[in-house]
Amino acid sequence: MILPSASPLGWLLALATAAAYALAAALAPRTATGRGQLAIMAPAWTLHGAALVWGLLGSTPHFGFAAALSMTAWLVLTTYAVERQLFPQMRARWVLCALGGAAVLVAALFPGRPLHVSASPWLPLHLTLGIACYGLFAAAVVHAWLMSRAERQMRLAADSHSGMPLLTLERLTFRFVTAGFVLLSATLVAGWLFSEQLYGRAWLWDHKAVFSLLAWITFAVLLLGRSRFGWRGRSAVRVLYAGTALLLLAYVGSRFVMEVVLGRAA
Repeated sequence: MILPSASPLGWLLALATAAAYALAAALAPRTATGRGQLAIMAPAWTLHGAALVWGLLGSTPHFGFAAALSMTAWLVLTTYAVERQLFPQMRARWVLCALGGAAVLVAALFPGRPLHVSASPWLPLHLTLGIACYGLFAAAVVHAWLMSRAERQMRLAADSHSGMPLLTLERLTFRFVTAGFVLLSATLVAGWLFSEQLYGRAWLWDHKAVFSLLAWITFAVLLLGRSRFGWRGRSAVRVLYAGTALLLLAYVGSRFVMEVVLGRAA
């Protein structure tokens, strides 16, 4: 089975982006100010955005599971750039640079299938809602990981290296979860009501729909448990991880199986 690969320009952008992320990760510890660290990450962020645009609007537009992951990583990095302005003490550059570099290379290796020119004009909006939802939950997972690490280090009376108070991380985590849940709800409702206009067929209870609904239920239980029963800490983080894993299986997992394992369009 021969898998499609990115164009030469796509590979050039991907390699340049990965190199820029590696350089940003190497230089960031030598930069004292938050603005200085953002400045050295700006070229990588810009190149990453250019690689995404080329994949969607280039000579042969493609989209697939790897492109969705790359867009998610770019949105998480965008969120980090904004948060650095509000919380200069936040430190997660190594993880995010590695995430961005890996995602853009995977997207070049597996660019996905060509986009159909006959697709509904509303399909890009539906995909945008879905990708934004992925980005918000990915940001929540990053903050939950920082929160868990800070909690462990606090119990050991050591520096957490997160640079932010534990309660602030917890509030940010659930704000991202709430926003992601709203977008996930909108995405599911739009897919259910306008499936024929978007995809040319009625709503199907396939693996993508089932996993998406299971993820929605998991996040709903998490938010309800936090508001009614005060869920927090490890238990809440585990539910968040479970819901995010189900959401990944819904689109990224199913498209990976279709594109890579089975070698055909989803």
